[in-house]
Amino acid sequence: MPTFKSFTVAPKVPENLSFLRTLAGNVWWSWDVEAMSLFQRINPTLLRELEFNPVRLLSHVGQARLEELAADSSFIAHMRSVEERFGKFVLSSRHWKTPGETNRRVIAYFSMEFGLHESVHIYSGGLGILAGDHLKSASDLDIPLVGIGLFYREGYFEQEIDASGWQIEGYPENDVHRLPISRCLGANGQPLLLSVPLADGELKFTAWKLMVGRIPLVLLDTNIPENPPHLRAVTGQLYGGDKLNRLRQEVLLGVGGLRAVEALGYEVACSHMNEGHAAFLGPERIARAMKRSGLTFDEARVFVRRTSVFTTHTPVPAGNETFNLQLLWPQLEAMERDGGLPAETVKNLGRAPQDPSDELSMTILGLNCSLFDNGVAKLHGVVERDMWHHLWPEFPVEEVPIGHVTNGIHVPTWLSSDNGRLYTSVLGPDWDKTPLSEERASRIDHISDEEFWRVHEAARAHLVRIARESLERSARRRHGSPSEIEACRGALDKDALTIGFARRFATYKRATLLLSDPARLKRLLTDPAHPVQIVFAGKAHPADNGGKELIRRIVEFSRDPEVKGRIVFLENYNIHIARRMVRGVDVWLNTPRRPMEASGTSGMKACVNGAIHVSTLDGWWPEGYSPRCGWQIGDGQEFADEGQQNANDAQSLYNLLESEIVPAFYDRPHGELPLRWIGMMKESVKMSLARFSSTRMVADYFAGSYEPALGNYEALSAGGFAALKDDVARRNALFGSWGDVKIESVEADRDGSAIVVGDEFTVTAKVRLGSVREDDVRVELWIGRRDARGEVRSGEAKAMAPAGRAADAVKTYKATVKCADAGSFAFSARVVPASDAWRTTMPGFVRWA
Repeated sequence: MPTFKSFTVAPKVPENLSFLRTLAGNVWWSWDVEAMSLFQRINPTLLRELEFNPVRLLSHVGQARLEELAADSSFIAHMRSVEERFGKFVLSSRHWKTPGETNRRVIAYFSMEFGLHESVHIYSGGLGILAGDHLKSASDLDIPLVGIGLFYREGYFEQEIDASGWQIEGYPENDVHRLPISRCLGANGQPLLLSVPLADGELKFTAWKLMVGRIPLVLLDTNIPENPPHLRAVTGQLYGGDKLNRLRQEVLLGVGGLRAVEALGYEVACSHMNEGHAAFLGPERIARAMKRSGLTFDEARVFVRRTSVFTTHTPVPAGNETFNLQLLWPQLEAMERDGGLPAETVKNLGRAPQDPSDELSMTILGLNCSLFDNGVAKLHGVVERDMWHHLWPEFPVEEVPIGHVTNGIHVPTWLSSDNGRLYTSVLGPDWDKTPLSEERASRIDHISDEEFWRVHEAARAHLVRIARESLERSARRRHGSPSEIEACRGALDKDALTIGFARRFATYKRATLLLSDPARLKRLLTDPAHPVQIVFAGKAHPADNGGKELIRRIVEFSRDPEVKGRIVFLENYNIHIARRMVRGVDVWLNTPRRPMEASGTSGMKACVNGAIHVSTLDGWWPEGYSPRCGWQIGDGQEFADEGQQNANDAQSLYNLLESEIVPAFYDRPHGELPLRWIGMMKESVKMSLARFSSTRMVADYFAGSYEPALGNYEALSAGGFAALKDDVARRNALFGSWGDVKIESVEADRDGSAIVVGDEFTVTAKVRLGSVREDDVRVELWIGRRDARGEVRSGEAKAMAPAGRAADAVKTYKATVKCADAGSFAFSARVVPASDAWRTTMPGFVRWA
């Protein structure tokens, strides 16, 4: 057989169109609304066939067409306009000398997946979409951040639904030549080649760079000739393979990611672990700080902890990833031999105190190595503090040091171009590049009802067309009959109330809650005067047969002749389908079992486009809900019995649809406009724009985590780490003498049974500090409400002031309490370290009376 060598011939882009290649090479700005309209002018049909991928478009378009565009003054003017915006929002920066090349220290953001665009298959769902939106908003806000992830050659699976309604997975390969990525080069000008230690040898890897506006995303790749076949497959599939491959992926992300970023010349001044997948980063940073700067373990651990951020997305204990020590131990030993921390030390960092199990928790490892820890919604923060209370057992649960930063969405990615132009007309230019105030968002009311409704109706009609095309493609692939294919062309009604449900098909999300009473649902769907239709989409994890069964039930119901064409399931849910759905539905339905949803963001995307959110009070919705902008399913009550919970929530949902949602949509007393509905749409837009954008989210991260962490890096590393060494010496002295601290008495100056609102009383505490320095601690009064079981809840600390000595080595502290509210209260006194960073060091330091 002859041997062939392949080569590719791309069209030659004319000199005056060279900016098109620059634009196509930037994964976010090439999909900016104005930029995409520019590429659509080249060949809209071809662009759509190529998943709206500009890199592929420029390699497929004919040479004659490019020459024609080069002579088109209108096209050139359009391109110059986009180039001007590109210069303003990408090439100019306070922090970046050129895109991807910083002249400052960086924040390194580690995530297992990134959802940037449908043509870049390195995401599966919400976690990746959030990470992608995080990078886009970091670019908009001009934050010196570098993303680190893995380059999956097969990515996440492509979904097909077979004739029985069962999900089938396929894994097409990502073609690096068709993506806007470039090889990362080392200091020698050659492709970067690094390694991480594994139990069975070295894992070598290279890296690719993908630009997201101003932000470089570094993607690690093990599919290189230097690795044996079984290690080349480490970055084969997202969440693919067995537990050993998952371990290797997470070692690569945390350990290899740090090595790659530093090899590219970045100085990591703050690291952010987006979920526990990257938690091996903590021990790697500690080990490198010890080796490079001559720090002790305690000093390096403090330094890394105070410059690290950890975000957890998991609302249930079982969802937090663990590794069995039998599998993990050889890997920890390999990292120790490579200069890492001792295996025993890493094990202890990833386990709760006195934990008898043989598991290492990646979440605990992340929490133990980070000072700035957060959940992803207000309710989720409450859930996380309760879940991890045992790690800080002496703390009141509300003081467990896990806060929250509520998730948000990158509005320009998800907003329709028509809505974008409409909003700009009242909000002004570049309104979507910074957090939007509620006052400015209120200008949405200045949009006329007629124009607002016209744009939305066009988006719904577009969704119906996209859905019909998707259904027809699926039917043809299954070799459907001519009548079945013809039925697909008439599915859905562009004027009917359209409900959307699209997300990962995990069982707790209860995708079939709406199918609980089929007869009742059929009446809603087939009402000739007030018809309702539902568009479903989503993927179940390949190993989740429970989720696949939910899909099968929906597909089966959609084939019932009574409702056929009124309820549809769209195959292969991805960013493209998601954009069409969130822009075109009237109602976005969300039915998670409370409190199982950490945040969720799909509803936010629908709301910015004018959809009305209908959801249980879980995730982000308790923060967004008001009767003016949406509906709540149930009353937030949580039942121990899942069946009772499902029945209660299903009844609530049906009642809402029948008595409130459907009547409101079809209430049009003055003609064609549903004025009450439009009013709710505008409230929905205002709520989501002002409070749930990722620019607000990233700004919150910067103010609450990144900026303090960068300040800690600067302060602690100055002068040969002098401040760090002094801080750790004082901390260790305090911890070593902590057993000497004792509160001998706590007394009030009046009878607690004879107090009325407005009264004051003084509490005195007598404290023995032993050898502990007085300026290293705080003495506090803790006061809170006492519940029916006698437990003190919702307490708060009040500083107690020194008031002399009661006796040798016993000091007196006092605080005055003013009684502003009626109720049953209780108080105590405590001593805590003066530094919150000391106080919250696991397992927490507090001495109660």
